[in-house]
Amino acid sequence: MNDQIRISPIRLIGGSGEQIGIVSLDQARERAEETGLDLVEVAPDARPPVVKLMDYGKYRYEEARAAREAKKKQHTVQIKEVKFRPGIEDHDYAFKTRHARRFLEEGNKVKLTMRFRGRQVTHSELGREVLLRVVQDLQDVGAPEGHPSFEGRVMTLMLGPLKSR
Repeated sequence: MNDQIRISPIRLIGGSGEQIGIVSLDQARERAEETGLDLVEVAPDARPPVVKLMDYGKYRYEEARAAREAKKKQHTVQIKEVKFRPGIEDHDYAFKTRHARRFLEEGNKVKLTMRFRGRQVTHSELGREVLLRVVQDLQDVGAPEGHPSFEGRVMTLMLGPLKSR
């Protein structure tokens, strides 16, 4: 930028994007002072290097503003956990499934956790049936990411939102 540019001659581009041509560095600096703009090197590897006349402070501000706007619009996917038990009652099942449905509709992933206590772990197929029933009930808003995994006394299954949003 400005005095940091060392190589002469340069290809100069005007403030509105028009080609000025190949000029010496001194001529480009004079033209920049006349217009009140900065010389910014846009293609240093080209021969001759390409330099543009622009208001660098305004350019940086616009760039930062665009980045802020893009950050506002993006949605970060969170992982929400819903815990179940093998002998869950119908009302509790409906309540937790409704929460999982809302999380998926918001675009978040849902981690379904089945916790076994005591001797319940010997009948892990009951827990697997409950998890598969949840997957069946939520298939219109989410899809399973893999199969139920068993670690110690906990069985987990991840559900991801469908892409049709």
